[in-house]
Amino acid sequence: MIAETEPLVTDDSVVFRLPDAESALAATRLLPALSLPGTPLDFVREEGRWRLTLPRPPVDRMEYRFQLRHPGGQVEEVCDPGNPLRAPGAFGDKSVVEFPGYAPPKWLVADRAPGETADVAVAAPLLGRDVDVRVWSPAPADEPLPLLVAHDGPEYDHLAALTDYAAAMIAAGELPPFRLALLAPGDRDDEYAANPRYAATLHQRVLPRLRSLIAMTGPVAGMGASLGGLAMLHAQRALPGLFGGLFLQSASFLTVDLDPQEQHRFSRFGQVSVYVADVLRTVPHETVPVTMTCGLAEENLANNRQMAATLTKQGYATRLVEVPDAHNHVAWRDAFDPALTDLLRGLWSA
Repeated sequence: MIAETEPLVTDDSVVFRLPDAESALAATRLLPALSLPGTPLDFVREEGRWRLTLPRPPVDRMEYRFQLRHPGGQVEEVCDPGNPLRAPGAFGDKSVVEFPGYAPPKWLVADRAPGETADVAVAAPLLGRDVDVRVWSPAPADEPLPLLVAHDGPEYDHLAALTDYAAAMIAAGELPPFRLALLAPGDRDDEYAANPRYAATLHQRVLPRLRSLIAMTGPVAGMGASLGGLAMLHAQRALPGLFGGLFLQSASFLTVDLDPQEQHRFSRFGQVSVYVADVLRTVPHETVPVTMTCGLAEENLANNRQMAATLTKQGYATRLVEVPDAHNHVAWRDAFDPALTDLLRGLWSA
């Protein structure tokens, strides 16, 4: 039986309901984790509850929270108490609506190749810290295998099941055995914001240390989401030969024209936008295969489309996959196959 307060989901809309028989709230607002410019998000009070009908955005699933305003002026954000479906995130859980037609990837329940992990701390004097790396491997360290390096690796693994994906693709024969290097972030806003000290650390410290510990073959692939995606492109362009292919998800290719909303809420906006402007007008020293993914309902879509077109003109073998979701780890997880699979298969086929 459907609870009275559970969201009513159809092909075309979703109705949110929040009971408030005692008028404990002054207002309620939907906080969707996607871009809905011009869409009314304030609930209307009727018959002892708050109600909002939202036309379906261009997504198959939607993460959200409620903003509750109390009569005394206090404001709090909560998950939808009438919806048991949750998605974990780096900034806490969110409620989730899944529209008809959504299905999680089949590899989540597929057989997986066995693997082991080892933790490495790489000294990084340029950053004033150690870079912590967890290496996942389906084979002994002395067996040469390709390597995929992931920014925000622990989050990718915990929230997007990256090692499960790798193990499932290997078990199914979709990809050859390969290793994952999961790089833990430091100060993301600083180090991922087209920071030459961070790129130099990858080149001078992280990759050499990994090569001293594990046998590698084939080109190294790099992946990252949001600012982590920007940092991967920055490192590849700054240091030819570092990465042989890139997988960039919802990367933060911020520009003054397309992303004015970020100028006052992101402290490194100036640094990032200046770098992106340079990429848009500068011919690179080396091009590599690049696959990008971006949600149809996120603010980065326009700048990702612009960057994909630019990279293509510059000679990169570029593919942009637009997914029916937004800027979150489940969206990135759901895009791994076939987008990441195809990139890695092509990169390591020789």
